[in-house]
Amino acid sequence: MAAEEAKKVEVETTTKDIAEEKAIVPVSAPPSSHDDSKAIVAVVKDSEATRGSSERDAYLTKIMSEKRLTLINAWEESEKARAENRAAKNLSFITSWEHAKKAEMEAELKKIEENLEKKKASYQEKLKNKLAMLHKSAEEKRAMAEAKRGEEIVMTEEMAAKYRAKGEAPTKLFGLMKA
Repeated sequence: MAAEEAKKVEVETTTKDIAEEKAIVPVSAPPSSHDDSKAIVAVVKDSEATRGSSERDAYLTKIMSEKRLTLINAWEESEKARAENRAAKNLSFITSWEHAKKAEMEAELKKIEENLEKKKASYQEKLKNKLAMLHKSAEEKRAMAEAKRGEEIVMTEEMAAKYRAKGEAPTKLFGLMKA
């Protein structure tokens, strides 16, 4: 508390000292076209000078305060703009990174799909070849069965001709014995 009061007293005395130094302010006469040998100098009283000086000091303080606030506002806007620019740059970088990775993955997916298509075509070709081999094997078996049937028919006809020539009956007739 005592330190604060000491500062207030110090500030007031400094302000009074400055006001006293500026108390005598000569006012120059407006320029005239003719030269007067006797110039009139207006002397301002202490109370008026102090009031004018205080007003001027208050005005200067106000101007300095406004200047400081203007500089702070300009700095704040500048920092905000820098932050926005950094954020925009980072977002742009992230977006481009995402697009690059997405394109890379899509290319990998396309490559996998192409490999799968090749494998599918290869398996289809193998299955078609197996089907063709199966069909060929079935045709061969059919041909062998037809050939065997033909041989059996020929053999049966020859045996029937032999039995007719001898005049004998076959020993086995439809699985029945001779009576």
